[in-house]
Amino acid sequence: MTNFSKSNLIEVIKKLRDRIIKLSNKNIGEQNTKSTLIDPLLTSLGWDVEELEEVSREYKRKPQDNPVDYALFMFRSPCLFIEAKSLGKSMNDRKWISQTLGYATVVGVEWCVLTNGDEYRIYNSHATVDVEEKLFRVVSLTDVQTTDYTVDTLILLTKDKMSEKLLDVYWKSHFIDRRVKSTLEDLIKNEDSALIRSLKRHSELSGKDIKESLKRADIQINYPIYTPQFKTHSKKPTIKKPKEKSKPKNFEVEIGNLIDSGIITEQLEIQKDYLSQKLKALIRLDKTVEFNGEKFHSLSAAAAYARMSVKGAPEGITKENVWRKYPTNGWSFWKYRDTASNKILVMDVLRQKYLKRNRS
Repeated sequence: MTNFSKSNLIEVIKKLRDRIIKLSNKNIGEQNTKSTLIDPLLTSLGWDVEELEEVSREYKRKPQDNPVDYALFMFRSPCLFIEAKSLGKSMNDRKWISQTLGYATVVGVEWCVLTNGDEYRIYNSHATVDVEEKLFRVVSLTDVQTTDYTVDTLILLTKDKMSEKLLDVYWKSHFIDRRVKSTLEDLIKNEDSALIRSLKRHSELSGKDIKESLKRADIQINYPIYTPQFKTHSKKPTIKKPKEKSKPKNFEVEIGNLIDSGIITEQLEIQKDYLSQKLKALIRLDKTVEFNGEKFHSLSAAAAYARMSVKGAPEGITKENVWRKYPTNGWSFWKYRDTASNKILVMDVLRQKYLKRNRS
């Protein structure tokens, strides 16, 4: 039996990161990606890759089915499918995950992972939404800036956490939070009459003043990321550290913070490969994001509008209420080219840089 250790997982990620960097200029193929990158990670997550009743490769429920690269089993039933691609392959091909999610739905497996050995995308096949919205989290082993987030996310795929069905629990929170956020932002942007009345009652301001205030507002609603905790058998009492009142939270960071702090010093081009289309936007020094000639006050608003430009605007959906149909986290959606490393990174890297600077 393979046991899980968080410290061991961290060490394995470091080793795999070095290995990926060394292999980045080589075409190692899918099989080598599995054996040198994916198998070691699965082992560190507590899965016995040599036990066929626990990890089955090229899994088929019926002989005529297309195989899934990995099926992880719990109590003799598959609980997680993993579709592997070779290192360096882009994860943006919709057909790969669509096929895996479709097969998982038929078999009754809720959770799927698409990976190239570096990037891991976790999907909920049972969610009754578009394929893009089935995506739960994305992590990259080589992204040093988000190592803690990567570790906390991968822990959810351990044998222990899969048996506890924690992914189900936190997907429900993720799904509900996303809908609540979308609804609240829609109410604010559309000057909902019930909301206006409630604000009048509690603020003693006129409806006109409240509407004007809402037009000026750039209100963003975000939720803290869950960090899984493991029970410890240590008899030593745990000592709680005092809370740092000055510690900034992720949802408090805006584009303006990055500009005011000098993290962004000139106009920054951002991009996204979305449904085979290359989307480009521009972060301006006036603290707005420009996409297709339209200006937005947040990355998320620009991301939602960009998605709508590709998929189309359903009836009743406009620039102002696009969040109703396309709720999007702009920090993980948009990417930029880092001049120091010449790598394409998610915008959340700059947000974490700002947070780290303000914690010190």
